[in-house]
Amino acid sequence: MQQITVRVPASTSNLGPGFDCLGVALRIYNDVTLQRGGRNPVDPMMRTSADVFFARTKSRAFSFSGKVTGEVPVSRGLGSSVTVRLGVIHGLNALAERPLGREEIFRLCAELEGHPDNAAPAEFGGFNVANGAARQRFPVSAALTFVLLIPDFEVKTSAARALLPKQIGRTAAVESNANACTITAAFASGRYGNLRNAFRDFLHQPYRKPLVPFFDDVIFAAEEAGALGGFLSGSGSTIAAVTLDTPKNVAAAMLAAAPAGSRVLITTADNRGARVLPFRNPPSAIRNPR
Repeated sequence: MQQITVRVPASTSNLGPGFDCLGVALRIYNDVTLQRGGRNPVDPMMRTSADVFFARTKSRAFSFSGKVTGEVPVSRGLGSSVTVRLGVIHGLNALAERPLGREEIFRLCAELEGHPDNAAPAEFGGFNVANGAARQRFPVSAALTFVLLIPDFEVKTSAARALLPKQIGRTAAVESNANACTITAAFASGRYGNLRNAFRDFLHQPYRKPLVPFFDDVIFAAEEAGALGGFLSGSGSTIAAVTLDTPKNVAAAMLAAAPAGSRVLITTADNRGARVLPFRNPPSAIRNPR
C-alpha cells in the first residue's frame, strides 16, 4: 500500500469550564492523504509529526508527500491542528505496518498538541474526559445538536493562552469545577437537559472574550432562541451552542448577533473518531484486448 487517506473529525473542547480536559468530536471532517515518495514538500506540522512518529516507533524513516482537504477551518477552535497530526500519525502508522495501537496514537498526538482535550475525541469519537494520558469516553446522542458560529477571523491558541491569569480565586474555581462536573454527568448519563446553565466558567472564557468581543451577545441570543447554553469552542474564535430542538432558530439568532462575515454550521457529534479509509486502486490505463 503506497497511499493512504485518514478521515479525522473536528472537535470542540473545554465546553466552558472543562478547560484542557473536556471535548466532543463533531461531524465535520478533514481528510489527510499520504503517499510514499513524492516530490512535494510537506508543511512543518506534518514534518514534525512524522519525525516524532519515526523516532518513537524506531521505524526506518521514508519520504512521503501529503495533502489535507476538508471542512475544518484553521485557527477557529475546532481542532484543525489535531486533524493534521492525527492524520499524519495514522497514515504513517498504516504505511509502516501499524507499529502503534490507537491508545499510543492518541498519546503521541496529545503530546504534540500539549493537551489532550481535542486529541481524545478526534481519535475515539464521542464526549471525552481526558486527564493527561488517561481518558474516558461516552457516546453522544444525535438528539443533541451543536450550532457553531464561525467568525471570519482566526484566534491563535498561543495568543489566547497568553491572556490567562496565573491564579484565580477559590470561589471562581469551585463554581467552574461544579459546572464541569455537571457537564460530565449530563453527557455520561445522556440527560442533556441538565446542561442548561452549566457552561459558565472562570478559568479562561472571561479573559479570552476580548478576542471575540461579541461573545456575550451571541450566547444570549442562542439561549433566547432555545439553546441549552453556549461556550467558546477551544480558544475561539468559534462560539458553540447546544440544543435539543430548534437548531435553525438558534443558528439564525446567533448569526444575527454576530458581525458581518460570520457563518454558522449545524452538526451533531461523531462517535467513530479517526479512521483510515478503504484504499482504492486508481483505474488502470491499460486495456486488455478482447
